[in-house]
Amino acid sequence: MAAPVKILLLRFSSIGDVVLTSPVVRCLKQQVPGAEVHYCTKREYQPIVEYNPYIDKRYYLEGSLYSLIRQLRAEHYDYVVDLQNGFVATLIKSMLGVRTYSLGKPSLRTWLYLNWKINTLPTQHIVDRYLETVEPLGVENDEEGLDYFIPYKDQVEVDWLPVTHRHDYVAFVMGGRHMTKRLPLARMIELCRKINHPVVLLGDKEDRVTADAIALELGNQLIFNACGLFNLNQSASLLQRARVVFSHDTGLMQVAAALKKKVYSIWGSSTPQLGEFPYKTPYVLLEKSGLACRPCSKTGFGNCPMKHFRCMNELPFDFEVKELRQKKKNFE
Repeated sequence: MAAPVKILLLRFSSIGDVVLTSPVVRCLKQQVPGAEVHYCTKREYQPIVEYNPYIDKRYYLEGSLYSLIRQLRAEHYDYVVDLQNGFVATLIKSMLGVRTYSLGKPSLRTWLYLNWKINTLPTQHIVDRYLETVEPLGVENDEEGLDYFIPYKDQVEVDWLPVTHRHDYVAFVMGGRHMTKRLPLARMIELCRKINHPVVLLGDKEDRVTADAIALELGNQLIFNACGLFNLNQSASLLQRARVVFSHDTGLMQVAAALKKKVYSIWGSSTPQLGEFPYKTPYVLLEKSGLACRPCSKTGFGNCPMKHFRCMNELPFDFEVKELRQKKKNFE
């Protein structure tokens, strides 16, 4: 039997990024003989890692950082895998004093792309860069994609939904932390009208007013406003039940990819070239190409820096949801 090898993985933000580290967790556990994998993240992301069977122990950043470091030092790790490479992660690594493997950040290339629109970024997904970080440990990409584990207690029952949405619906992740990553209200209404199928709107409590306006315009037969009604894992359960998923560039888009749903991925101020498009799942990119001002930000802004917001206002809805068309034909 192989001697135990203790490995600590660090990633402190955000929902999507923590989900995107799941292949590294799985591959470390399955491919490193005797691996005991620990994961350290912020407490708010506990639902993402709590039920992952490839994680042996979890630590959460809340309150005193130095208290957390004392706990981590007591574990006597063999290796630290840093997929954050920020100030907190660097401090933890320096205090633990063990061999580390850290994600390299193409900061200059990203800056050139965002500010001068000169794209010299590698044509690879961030997940593949994460996995390159642990190649020295003998880890290879198993090509199985992302993981997301939903506990039984968070599975949404069919009868929790309106009758119109109990057996077939499209999920639309309409939320997003920053305005420039979201369609304006009028365009969300246009999108839901274009889909022309029962839609479950997903977002947080702050998105509920906007979602109510969509439901008021299109009617409850078409729209179910689930914003703020469900926790993260329950929202994942709703994604799992959906026929297809429409999503802005946000954390639940990565959750949908982990659940192997087909994703219609909506891009505004950011672009797929930044490396976080849906991973190992069918997807369709919805974006306004050819804009000299795009991308303007990786994380998004509160307002369009150019004031016109053409990336979202002029984004074409020229898609066809073949999965819905096929169902309608079968029904007929």
